[in-house]
Amino acid sequence: MTATLTCHHLPLDFYARPTLEVARALLGQRLVRVLDGQRLGGRIVETEAYIGEADKANHAARGWRPRHAVMYGSPGHAYVYLIYGVHHALNAVTEAEGFPAAVLIRAIWPDEGLTVIQAHRRGRPPVEWANGPGKLCQALAIDGRFNGVALTTDATLFIEADEAIPAAWVRQTPRVGVSGDTQARTAPWRFVVQGSLDKGEV
Repeated sequence: MTATLTCHHLPLDFYARPTLEVARALLGQRLVRVLDGQRLGGRIVETEAYIGEADKANHAARGWRPRHAVMYGSPGHAYVYLIYGVHHALNAVTEAEGFPAAVLIRAIWPDEGLTVIQAHRRGRPPVEWANGPGKLCQALAIDGRFNGVALTTDATLFIEADEAIPAAWVRQTPRVGVSGDTQARTAPWRFVVQGSLDKGEV
């Protein structure tokens, strides 16, 4: 008999808040990918906020486009896209429907399904398994099929509550490698747990 995995999804109202609040609150929460009945994942240690069409680093800076329509949808959904056409990146949509905002999950501390994660990141040391948005998607087998998935209800990709990260452990910095105007490049919209292994862009 196969055991039933228990899922404790973060609720919709967690995501339906100002994006900066969600980006900070996601630190310490647990990103989970269920693959072939096994949980893979870890605690989120790095995030970035992308907020509205006025944010020139946001994919929605030029208005609605089919490829990022999910950002204009309901909060609590996954927005998955390709970085440089090669690496997938996972975002959680935030705020109200119709307002394009999301939080990029840049890094996690893996602590579940480590044997599978190691196989997905073959040849890389543990410190490089999920210390970048493309790395964590490869580690957890997250790809474009998950674009639009409801993180609040899906059984294979979701975020669940864990212990909050104390404020003293959190740094705010400009986002990594973004383009756009001065505001986009300098806004302190990246949140990272001090001491986490957050080097590398992908």
